[in-house]
Amino acid sequence: MHPAKVKRSQLRQLTDLPNIGPAMARDFERIGINRPEQLAGQDPLRLYERLCLVSGARHDPCVLDTFISVTRFMDGEEPRPWWAYTAERKQRYGLI
Repeated sequence: MHPAKVKRSQLRQLTDLPNIGPAMARDFERIGINRPEQLAGQDPLRLYERLCLVSGARHDPCVLDTFISVTRFMDGEEPRPWWAYTAERKQRYGLI
């Protein structure tokens, strides 16, 4: 969902989260995340690594940006577009 449309009080499914559409929701389900609240306190890099392992492919780094955005949101930050985390991801994790 577009970050500007997210309502924290109406988080029922993964696609209610900022930056998460049906395809990304399926990726989360592949790694055992089925509800938004399961993302609170998660390490976005570990989620990304799990997805790469389960799928047998290295995913685009923007997936890690998206994982950062939703874990931060679930930890209380305001919703922001996934690309707002690109510079931080590059600084913290390199190009991955």
